[in-house]
Amino acid sequence: MNLILVVGIIIVIGFLGGLALGKLKFPMITGYIIIGVLLSPSLLNIIPRETVGELDIITNVALGIIAYLIGGSLHWADLQRLAKSITWIVPFESLGAWFLVTLVLASLGSLIIPGETFWQTYFPMAFIIGAVSCATAPAATMAIVSEYRAKGPFTTTLLAVVGLDDAIAVIAFAIASGISQPLVNNAGSISLFQMLGIPFVHIGESISIGIVFAIVLMYMARLARTRELLLVVVFGMIMLCTGVSTYLGLSLILANMVAGFIIVNKVKRREMFLVIEEIENVVYVMFFVLAGLHFDLSVMKFAGILALLIVLARCLGKYMGVRAGAKISHAPDNVKKYLAFALLPKAGVTVGLVLLASIRFPTFGVVMLNAVLASTIINELIAPPLTKYAIFKAGEAEVDHL
Repeated sequence: MNLILVVGIIIVIGFLGGLALGKLKFPMITGYIIIGVLLSPSLLNIIPRETVGELDIITNVALGIIAYLIGGSLHWADLQRLAKSITWIVPFESLGAWFLVTLVLASLGSLIIPGETFWQTYFPMAFIIGAVSCATAPAATMAIVSEYRAKGPFTTTLLAVVGLDDAIAVIAFAIASGISQPLVNNAGSISLFQMLGIPFVHIGESISIGIVFAIVLMYMARLARTRELLLVVVFGMIMLCTGVSTYLGLSLILANMVAGFIIVNKVKRREMFLVIEEIENVVYVMFFVLAGLHFDLSVMKFAGILALLIVLARCLGKYMGVRAGAKISHAPDNVKKYLAFALLPKAGVTVGLVLLASIRFPTFGVVMLNAVLASTIINELIAPPLTKYAIFKAGEAEVDHL
């Protein structure tokens, strides 16, 4: 199918779907996802599966832009003021999801995959799924913050937690894989460097790339005398940062977030974000319609029960973790009550990590991959309305439009 035609269909039909759901008081991105599901090969098959695969480059481009804008929303002064609550909430909500998902799936593993052993199948599978459950997808959160122009301590805390969750997930996945490998293979020792060293090196490299691109962008921005040229420079540097990170197998989300964070705190030109914000709605339409296009009905049939267990355990783990972290750090009541509802989206990092795990662990890889994909689809549908609910209950939404 003609790719330009497909992109046109995605943008126009996606926009109309978002508008329709907006009229029903749902976030517009829920409409984008539903349109993607309807157009997907599993339902109406308007956009074929091969074409969906060819459009995955748009996902990386969108994630790069979204990460840059998240970094640009994190002002150092605000973070210092909220440092105590963020420092406590992040580990508690991440580890809460990891622990509870692992506990539930390991306990019920024999009901899901009968006839296997605990230490070679049930525990490793649960441990890895629990690790990737730490991640929170920044795209949905950022889209809803933008749609309702949310600002304030709750929103700043939310964006900081979402930004750090991916780094936690990468470390958790490396630890879970390192421990699970010898258990599955019935092998010997676990390498501490493979468990902790490699992921921390990758995170350090991602941060370094972000710093380098931020410095280059600061100098190049001086050459752009008009707003239109500034868009060319900023957009081009985000693409370069995304491309280099992907090529080196590093976190494009972390690299772009660091770049945006440095720019917003070092350069006093707000236009360096405003020019990107002018195109962000196009990015959101394409990104979330594409997320819906990955919907696979056969996956839901095959791993539905396991997917529901993942969703419920992850939601409960994050909720309990936020409550505990907020209580210890004496965070505001709106953070304690509502932050967890905005931490439910998951997509890119989760799917990428579990795809890697399915290759490393072929004995249970197919079941694990299908279950996580199905849980991601469920999350992408239920999370946007809950994120909207959290932002409105926290009292930081400026508009209730559409």
